[in-house]
Amino acid sequence: MPLPLSLSIISCNEEANLGRCLASAADLAEEIVLVDSGSKDRTREIAESYGARVVHQDWLGHRDQKNVALGLCTCPWVLALDCDEELSLELRASILEFFQSGEAERFDGGICNRKVWFLGRWITHGDWYPDRKLRLFKREGARWAGSPEHDYIELSGPTQHLKGDLHHFSFPNMSRYVDKINGFADVFLERQKAGGKQWSLASNVFRPWWRFVRAYILRRGFLDGFPGFWIAVATSFFAFVRYSRKYEDEVGSQPPPRE
Repeated sequence: MPLPLSLSIISCNEEANLGRCLASAADLAEEIVLVDSGSKDRTREIAESYGARVVHQDWLGHRDQKNVALGLCTCPWVLALDCDEELSLELRASILEFFQSGEAERFDGGICNRKVWFLGRWITHGDWYPDRKLRLFKREGARWAGSPEHDYIELSGPTQHLKGDLHHFSFPNMSRYVDKINGFADVFLERQKAGGKQWSLASNVFRPWWRFVRAYILRRGFLDGFPGFWIAVATSFFAFVRYSRKYEDEVGSQPPPRE
């Protein structure tokens, strides 16, 4: 029998990922709600093959799009997944145990660790693990909060840590990570401008250095081999780009002096 929960997903052109995601969790849920922002591939067809209710919504940003999906859920509990995620067998068993043992009566949510598959291996150290996520929660009183690109579930009640990892296939290659740098840097710049922040040489130099040291040494990214080194360098460079954008905004667009 399915659990008293809604599976909540947002999508756009996710035929490469959606089937894996739904195969890991669809039979746990009484209903599947998928909010799509205009897929041109087989995303809708795959979702409907699993019995999903598919609703179109023009893109509002991750946070607001997920709140639309949450608002369409009708079950007492919600399991919210991204298309490029899947439940590991251990996490799936933990969710079943959460309801069968009565923990669902004592807690309002379940937190799990998220583990990324990158460059042919699972990343289990550094800045990418454990990436703790609250994805199982009571629907009543819950909402997606945070910034449009970094969202999280806002929940007031107690939560339980679930055993097992949420598998994440976010970066099939290096290019996918690099492609995201400018988009996130644009958002970061707008947030700095809205907050009246000024460019700082110290931040521009220190923060990238700190990100590398934290990821590769303090959080033992070196144990993930070359992928761990690449992640530490890439996230350091990402920080360098983000903080450099404020300098560009302040002085980089000024015309050259007339000679």
